[in-house]
Amino acid sequence: MQLPADSHVHSEWSWDTGGPLSHASGRMQQTCARAQAQAIGLPALVFTEHLDFDARWRTTAADLMPHQHHLLSTDGYVRAPILDVDGYLDSIERCRHRFPELRILTGVEFGQPHLHEAQASHLLDLGVIDRVLGSLHTLEVGDDRSEPNTLFRTWSADEVMWAYLDEIPRMVADSRTFEVFTHIDYAVRAWPIESAGPFDPRRFEEGFRNAMRAIADSDRILEMNTRRLLPWIPQWWSEEGGKAVTFGSDAHVPEALAANFPEATAMLAHYGFRPGQRPEEYWTR
Repeated sequence: MQLPADSHVHSEWSWDTGGPLSHASGRMQQTCARAQAQAIGLPALVFTEHLDFDARWRTTAADLMPHQHHLLSTDGYVRAPILDVDGYLDSIERCRHRFPELRILTGVEFGQPHLHEAQASHLLDLGVIDRVLGSLHTLEVGDDRSEPNTLFRTWSADEVMWAYLDEIPRMVADSRTFEVFTHIDYAVRAWPIESAGPFDPRRFEEGFRNAMRAIADSDRILEMNTRRLLPWIPQWWSEEGGKAVTFGSDAHVPEALAANFPEATAMLAHYGFRPGQRPEEYWTR
């Protein structure tokens, strides 16, 4: 079976890789070259660069990677640069010219779209972007917002998880700009095993199912993020009315492109999802 498109890929144009003037320079081209390598043979991919506008994202240096520390202000706020749309699109066109056999689509990973649609509309026309992912990265903390990895230090583990799951339906209801909800297990990535023990999704099953139902009822797509293969996600998604999925590695380096895709596609086929006619199309059931 031909692999589906990797629909969640980052390059030097995402601020968290370091940016186009950093050590990440040339990463888009390197990722395209890896996609065509015989060992992968990926027919298509979507460069979904970060589109973030959170001015009140509070964190600590311990929760950022070393190459991101310069973005942290002295008062504890992340000042992430806004996507250079023109530079990004120019890089896309150059890669399309260099790799004509590879299907390269445009995309953004829009953080907290329910809070920042006005800013996004001033920056670019999302209607001309091939794929708009909606991501929930931060949660409200008074007048500020913080990521789960920060909140796990000050809130109970259960409180962080329920806050994350409760905000998903609000994000779905208050935004129409994104078509795919990505990495629904985002908060799980930072789950504090040392203090809370292994993560048990059954303890939060009602929250996950409510979130999935809201996504499905809005006719949106759920991303199967392949960083970790969690079979309860496609199972609950299908049981809550989910009709379509994408596959996304969330790769920030070329080596992570299409990670675990053969296993992920087999898992989704088991739950009744089938590929479209082209690799970039959604898998549906």
